[in-house]
Amino acid sequence: LGQKMFRSEEMCLVQLFFQTESAHTCINELGLLGLVQFRDLNPGAAAFQRRFVKEVRKCEEMERILRFLEAEITRCNIPVSVTVDSVGVSCPRELLELECKIKKLEEELKEINGNHDVLKRNFIELLEIRSLLKVSTDFFEEIHVVYCGYSEEQPNKNSRGFIAGVIKQDRFPAFEKVLWRLFHENFILRHAEIQDTEQQTEVRENHCKDAFVIFVQGDQVQGKIKKICNGFRANLYPCPNNFHAREEMRLNVHTRIEDLRMVLRRTEEFKVTVLTKAAGTIHQWVTKVKKMKAIYYTLNLCNIDITQKLIVAEIWCPVSDLNSVQNALIKGSEQSGSTVSPVLNRIQTQQIPPTFNRTNEFTKGFQTIVDAYGVSNYREINPAPYTIITFPFLFAVMFGDCGHGIILTLLAIWVIKQQEQLSRWKSEFVDVLVGGRFIILLMGLFSIYTGLIYNDCFSKSFSICRSSWRVRHMFQPGGPWSNKTLHDFGHLHLDPEIPGVYSGSPYIFGIDPVWNIASNKLSFLNSYKMKMSVILGVSHMLFGMALSLVNYLYNVLLRFVPELVFMLSLFGYLLFLILFKWTVRLRSETAPSILLIFINMMLFSYQTDDKFLYSGQKALQMFLVLQALLMVPVMLLIKPLLIYRHRVQLQQQVRCSVSITCCEKLRKISVAMFMGDIFAYQAIHTIEHCLGCISNTASYLRLWALSLAHAELSEVLWRMLLRGTLGCHPGLGSLLLALVFSCFALLTFAVLIVMEGLSAFLHALRLHWIEFQNKFYQGAGFKFTPLSFTSL
Repeated sequence: LGQKMFRSEEMCLVQLFFQTESAHTCINELGLLGLVQFRDLNPGAAAFQRRFVKEVRKCEEMERILRFLEAEITRCNIPVSVTVDSVGVSCPRELLELECKIKKLEEELKEINGNHDVLKRNFIELLEIRSLLKVSTDFFEEIHVVYCGYSEEQPNKNSRGFIAGVIKQDRFPAFEKVLWRLFHENFILRHAEIQDTEQQTEVRENHCKDAFVIFVQGDQVQGKIKKICNGFRANLYPCPNNFHAREEMRLNVHTRIEDLRMVLRRTEEFKVTVLTKAAGTIHQWVTKVKKMKAIYYTLNLCNIDITQKLIVAEIWCPVSDLNSVQNALIKGSEQSGSTVSPVLNRIQTQQIPPTFNRTNEFTKGFQTIVDAYGVSNYREINPAPYTIITFPFLFAVMFGDCGHGIILTLLAIWVIKQQEQLSRWKSEFVDVLVGGRFIILLMGLFSIYTGLIYNDCFSKSFSICRSSWRVRHMFQPGGPWSNKTLHDFGHLHLDPEIPGVYSGSPYIFGIDPVWNIASNKLSFLNSYKMKMSVILGVSHMLFGMALSLVNYLYNVLLRFVPELVFMLSLFGYLLFLILFKWTVRLRSETAPSILLIFINMMLFSYQTDDKFLYSGQKALQMFLVLQALLMVPVMLLIKPLLIYRHRVQLQQQVRCSVSITCCEKLRKISVAMFMGDIFAYQAIHTIEHCLGCISNTASYLRLWALSLAHAELSEVLWRMLLRGTLGCHPGLGSLLLALVFSCFALLTFAVLIVMEGLSAFLHALRLHWIEFQNKFYQGAGFKFTPLSFTSL
């Protein structure tokens, strides 16, 4: 796998012949192998015109039934047994038996659900009647008094009646308002909230319900009120106005409720029994149906001869796996009992093969990052092996904090250990977390490394080795410091000229911890991280240009060499200035600014009193700028002129002698490619490279900016939260410290690790996609998508 990671696999186009009777088993073995991509030999045929379209639709219908069964199993909280054993391919007869079985199961479940729904509605209606009877007693007593008085005044004037029912509580105010506006005071309405917990549990609704009783005169008015009740979806129930009749009805309803409760319980138990039996094999059914659907879909890509006995297919497969493909076909043919072995015939083609980059669990995430920008061209160099190191490293440069890196590392280790459990969760976030577990692990480890270099752990430095600065020597007799000096001055300067104050050698590893308490810490880190960003950026881009040499060996003199000379003349020299200034001992007051040196170099602006780092600097800088400027016409003109010259020579050869070879060569050169198009393309490429060198170098300054922002945010959290709490009284301070530390931990994880980590991740992604890969990577290929059953 190591050597094959740097370029995509060498692919070949193979013609495959096998008998119809062995088609299912052969394709099944190829699917288990997962190294074959079938070409569509019927590109002009629509989906409904394919030979096996009926079988595919049958599999889709079975998938729909299986999804229905899975939903029912999930609704009943029945555990599904997931078998890890491979499910063998089914023949068409077994598929027909499975179809009949699951259809019968679907019909049985639908019948059970239908009966259950009818029983449940009756049960809920009985519960509402029971609740209505409970609250209606007081209503009828009150209405009876009104009714008696009204009967003495106007006896036998109109027929009188009662309307009782149940309505949702949020609809009752509008219902009451409609009745008052239509009938004014010609009715009596009483209502009360139903407080039956069993009914609310069975209905499973958030809406409370009210029971109501309406006393009204006249058959026409009663009919209108019933229509209004139906409009508000109120349930009307018979309710006797006689106490004994209501009591008898209540007993009857109670008996029916108990009977229905028992029937519902037995119905649910029977449903659970049926689903439990299906839950043991539904995973195998789903896998089997998906396999058969994939096989029939693959057969639709093939051709069948006139005799209907031979299937012809064309497949892309890696050259190194041809023997494995042959063995898989032989195994499938033997399983089907076919007497004729499949035949593989490697054919030559001018078509561009798909890109296949082999990956494992560790490299898959990094390959996904590269492919998200664009799949590499066939046999183009693959950036993924280099991204494994450079991506987490550039992330860590921006995220560099030892403490935060430890948290990231622990999170990645936990995800790796809990991989199997987390993979069962159907969540996009969890899938991304599991898929990128090794990326997070490397980002955490590199963050620990850069945090040690920055000497930064939750905004605090630690002294692993002895500091190169000694404060004690400043207090020696005759020295510049004394106790009075400490009292009078808020800021003091360590003088390296005083013997013993500075050891003369830098800190062994990383930044000296004394800088954490220095007042000029920010300016020092600004300068350090900005120059480091330029060094890393130029080095990263030069490495990308070196990869372009490997990628385009035929384009060395007119593309690679002038681009490299242009880059090294300007930004390679800038790199040299930074490193040279670090190695030469200069006083900060007299040291020249690299920024001013580079600006004056580009503008040819030199003064008599300019300070130089070394002798001959002015002449060398003028030579480098002129050399870079000379590379522009080389990149712009030489290659188009050579193409034009080559084309003229071919045309002259054709005029002198009608040669088939020359005609073929001339045909390959597109006639539409005029010289104007060639010059325009080369001009765009030249301008893009020249401006890109400047803009891309400036883009790498985001390493400095994000690193500085992360460090400052970490220091703000420490200073605003923890520092003041640590000095509190031990009694009350311990409780306050626990509370403040909780806030500190929460903000650290949410802001500095999640938000800042995501920001650093996206910026590192951009640096690889744009600044690094545009130096050598085209990414215009198409991915190898083999028939594979591993994900089913």
